[in-house]
Amino acid sequence: MTFAQRLQRLVATRESQIVLGLDPDPARLWAQAHERVAAAGPPAQRAASAVRAHCAAMIDAAGPACVAVKPQLACFERLGADGWAALAATVEHAHEAGLLVIADGKRGDIDVSAAAYAQALVGHTPTPFGDVPGLGADAFTANPLLGVDTLTPLVDGARSADAAIFVLVRTSNPGAADVEDLELHDGERVWERLARIVAQLAGPGDGLSEIAAVVGATAPEHVARMRELMPRSPFLLPGIGAQGGRVEDLAPAFAVGRAGGLISASRSIARAHESAGGSPADAARAEAERLRAMAWSLG
Repeated sequence: MTFAQRLQRLVATRESQIVLGLDPDPARLWAQAHERVAAAGPPAQRAASAVRAHCAAMIDAAGPACVAVKPQLACFERLGADGWAALAATVEHAHEAGLLVIADGKRGDIDVSAAAYAQALVGHTPTPFGDVPGLGADAFTANPLLGVDTLTPLVDGARSADAAIFVLVRTSNPGAADVEDLELHDGERVWERLARIVAQLAGPGDGLSEIAAVVGATAPEHVARMRELMPRSPFLLPGIGAQGGRVEDLAPAFAVGRAGGLISASRSIARAHESAGGSPADAARAEAERLRAMAWSLG
């Protein structure tokens, strides 16, 4: 079953388009995450153990209102080998909860390295000693600024694994305007050119493609134009909550169906208890349900 088929089934079953972002900061984990940490041991091992428990608790609390999780790879990788082990355990826990996994690493490099990234995230690596499985994610994010030739191995790797690739088109950070909004010689903006590349890679046809796009929710005025340029691509819509994006501004993303827009929320769910009070798990669950209801009303 392709990523698009799995996504559409989950969206319909769970009546949700919410993606739970996992950006664990070892200094700001839920209190319950520390309960399973050994009293002694190397700092990386203990921190990774707490991160693993924190992410599992978030998935258990907010996961039922979501269709996917989006672990930020840097937040795990900075803890070294123990952090990668915590990431692998988080991916496994998410899959056990019936959720898709979008590995957020924004990979992009020349062809040989790009192929290796795809093997590491969604595929496997053949060796003289047997195949080595990768992370087992269902999708990953990619940076297109090195050009189409660097995207092709990532696309090929995703397709061979029935996975998806989410290409950065117009991101949610304030500095996105420094490059992505620049006007080219023909009057087109950089993000419009990137959108055309995504559409070219997706190709013609009916239904959603496995070639998807990252479209920041903090620039909703561009969403309708992006949907026009990329009619087959699912949109990953980060920037809700802490970055100022609003769910109600994103209706054009769902013009191709409810699964056409995936609303990603990280800090607004993880830290909901800081403003709402109560236990972190209860507050996270309530915030995820609130976002789920808002997004579903737009479909």
